[in-house]
Amino acid sequence: MAAVDVGGTRTKSALVDGDGAEVVSRTGPTPRGLDQPGALPRAVEAAFAELVELGARGAAAPEVVALGVVVPGLVDDRAGVARYSANLGWRDEPVVAPLEETVHVPVALGHDVRAGLLAESRWGAAQSARHALFLPVGTGIAGALMLDGHVISADGWSGELGHVVVEPDGPVCGCGARGCLEAVASAAAIEAAYAACSGERVGADLVAGRVAAGEPAAQAVWTRAVEALARAVVTAVTLTGVDLVLVGGGLARSGEVLLSPLREAVESRLTFQRRPRITGAALGDRAGCLGSACLAWDLV
Repeated sequence: MAAVDVGGTRTKSALVDGDGAEVVSRTGPTPRGLDQPGALPRAVEAAFAELVELGARGAAAPEVVALGVVVPGLVDDRAGVARYSANLGWRDEPVVAPLEETVHVPVALGHDVRAGLLAESRWGAAQSARHALFLPVGTGIAGALMLDGHVISADGWSGELGHVVVEPDGPVCGCGARGCLEAVASAAAIEAAYAACSGERVGADLVAGRVAAGEPAAQAVWTRAVEALARAVVTAVTLTGVDLVLVGGGLARSGEVLLSPLREAVESRLTFQRRPRITGAALGDRAGCLGSACLAWDLV
């Protein structure tokens, strides 16, 4: 199967076999200008063509029988339309129909984070779970829910945890609201907050390293982000009863620097609720790409 995950910063693609192994994989910058009509399917088509070409160079060229595509924002899986992305700018962009005309295989479209949870449930850390929240923290923040063993879509409207308001007077978010989780606790938000505090612009991974080293400015920024994440997690746990929280995305690479204080912050806010297990996702930043492969496999 061909799989393409169009992210806010990077696009990941792969040819994936039935066991979830990436036979061919690529990662590159997400093209600019995806807010223009037709730009998104053209970008996916180019990624697909590159995969096919790379696969053909092997000793035994794999047969590509379907394509799975995942994108952020609001996604109408059934209609095959990317409805809205606050970060990448498209609105009501048809994806499946134009791609099937050019790649000549069946195409499935899904939400990157819901697909990531699907992959974690098949090949990763949620294989035995029935009630889980998948929370990738990267360029943006979203969430995906599995309840009673089913990944919840709600016609594409579920999972926008990054746009839950955690600081009513907080920074303006890309969606236009103020104080959204994404505007406070995403990797981009952490980088901006650290720059404002220290005068130095560095990546969130370096901020995490400075947190571990005990730097006060980094710790202050990190604590604010963790507290915001904890408020959102407690809200989700209270509303849904999930007993597993999988933290993924680029920021999860900081490991216990993030997970340990997050567990403590969540625990301090819980009263009657079921205590969730909070751990890192198993598939790392490839979860969305592998999830798009799951969608493609489900077509055949």
